[in-house]
Amino acid sequence: MMSYLVPFLGVGVAVALSLWLIRQYRNYTITIYLSSVTMEGKTVIITGANSGIGKATATELAARGARVIMAVRDLESGRQAIADIRERTAAGELLLKRLDLASLACVRAFCADVLATEPRIDVLVNNAGVYGGPATTTEDGFEYNLAVNHLGHFLLTRLLTERLVESAPSRVIVVTSSLYRKGIVDFDNLNMVGAYNPAKAYKNSKLMNSLFGRELHRRTCERGVSTYLVHPGIVWSGLARRVNTPRIIRLLFRPLGLALLKTPFQGCQTSVFCAVDKSIEGVSGKYYGNCREEPLDSKALDSDVTKRLWEVSEKLTGC
Repeated sequence: MMSYLVPFLGVGVAVALSLWLIRQYRNYTITIYLSSVTMEGKTVIITGANSGIGKATATELAARGARVIMAVRDLESGRQAIADIRERTAAGELLLKRLDLASLACVRAFCADVLATEPRIDVLVNNAGVYGGPATTTEDGFEYNLAVNHLGHFLLTRLLTERLVESAPSRVIVVTSSLYRKGIVDFDNLNMVGAYNPAKAYKNSKLMNSLFGRELHRRTCERGVSTYLVHPGIVWSGLARRVNTPRIIRLLFRPLGLALLKTPFQGCQTSVFCAVDKSIEGVSGKYYGNCREEPLDSKALDSDVTKRLWEVSEKLTGC
């Protein structure tokens, strides 16, 4: 019986060793931001800070002494995230506030709370996001990817802009994705009615993130607010939580994902770089990946589309 198992065991060992070697190579090629710059006296807001890249970003900035406002949809998950972070570092200050980006009313309530209690905002990290999932409409009537990834963050940033200006020099980090290059902005059907596709919905929202960041840069860079577009890479996180993948498939692909994809710690490094690094102080409207500037595709540089998207977003969010 064992003679039949030997070939399978051999294949298993070979696959495991190959995945381990791939992981080591990936670790070698990923930039880790090692600067000792502190964030003491700085207040940072991070959306989606209860898991994945957001939680890792909160950990890194708290470790540098920042006052971190963790904006999360699920407070219980947020409390667990704080407990996890405190196992890593006792530095900084962690505050938990509820923010459901799928609800414009919740975004407004969150901003009202922040503006009433926080005299300054030094860094806003628009990190939270969802990927695809079933066709869903929010309470405000928007397609879910559009609402969470773009409109919620648009309203959040617009309502906090004046406090960011008052705190200048300040920074806004827009976490987008290299997949923005494959997105489109169909102003006649932003909700993708009758044309919904989960992957396209995500790509479209990431293009909107990039366009929004460029227009935000144009409108606020001379008022002391720097905007940075960040591509974190492909990260093993909870981004695709709305995708209904069978558990057995997830288990089978987990080793492959852990070998090929970035960890949340690795994925947050460019966000940390853009939040902290002094060499890019005052630089704005640029796109970063792996802790360095990368070229923007022409899709994100169309000034007519950026302005129109801003105006449409204002109307849709009522700001």
